[in-house]
Amino acid sequence: MYADTTAESTPDPLHPHARMTNAEATEEARRIIAEAYQPVPQIPTAYRDTRPLPAYGTTPPVPQPDNRIVPAWAAGTAVVGIGVGAGCVGLGCGIWLACQGFAAVTLTSVLFVTLPIAAVAAVAAAIGSALRSLKVTHTETHHHYTGPVQQQNNTITAPAYGLIARNRNELNR
Repeated sequence: MYADTTAESTPDPLHPHARMTNAEATEEARRIIAEAYQPVPQIPTAYRDTRPLPAYGTTPPVPQPDNRIVPAWAAGTAVVGIGVGAGCVGLGCGIWLACQGFAAVTLTSVLFVTLPIAAVAAVAAAIGSALRSLKVTHTETHHHYTGPVQQQNNTITAPAYGLIARNRNELNR
């Protein structure tokens, strides 16, 4: 039924290479299976360089404390927002409690009644925040350096015109 391939046979005219014997095919199969089941080498995905950074210039390092201060306008806006929210909830609950005797009044209808009050309060807070931020539009920053300093002022122009814009970022030096 099958040809005996234990001995080398003559090459096929379509395939000029010699065919494998059963022993060669078994050995090649063992090699392929052993290669497939080898553990994958562990490749590092991150590297941390622990060497100290080189010193640059003659100025010693200066501590730069992290003193983040929330601007007054942001704190004021947050307080106004919390106050508006608490006031609207309190007003809505008060109206709901006052209207408990009426069968037609539900919590949902009371909330819809208090919605315009919340909208007016939110608009008032937005107007106040805008007026406060207009007062603080001009800020002047002073930098004081000691030692050799190199200052670079880079201007990046990113024109984007039209409905579908294409950015062409250019660094002018």
